[in-house]
Amino acid sequence: MTKLTLGSYPHMLGFEQLERLLERTAKSAEGYPPFNIEQTSESSYRITLAVAGFSDRDLSITVEDRQLVIRGRQRDDQSDRVFLHRGIASRQFQRSFVLADGVEVGEAEIENGLLHVDLTLSRPETVVQTIAIRKG
Repeated sequence: MTKLTLGSYPHMLGFEQLERLLERTAKSAEGYPPFNIEQTSESSYRITLAVAGFSDRDLSITVEDRQLVIRGRQRDDQSDRVFLHRGIASRQFQRSFVLADGVEVGEAEIENGLLHVDLTLSRPETVVQTIAIRKG
């Protein structure tokens, strides 16, 4: 069976990066921690992750190659504690979100066990370019 790619279509020039982006997004489908994505205005969004038990020191937010990466790693400061039952997850995580061109990461805030990351979308102006034709 032949795999169809965007390069298989002659009218889809330069979309190979989009194909790689889709493959990378499909691989990052883990379910922890849960999150919401909401549209807060016509040109802004908010990602909210449930990070109960994590402090701001335990979290890092980076943008790598047009990808928003949120990592969490709890420090086990009290190793002398003895748990009779441990039902609260304290595992590390990495959550990735692919950003379209024009999406910029704004502020991040942690409140009541929820991490909020604000995004804004700047729409580029439509450009019409006329190409001159030379005589050979």
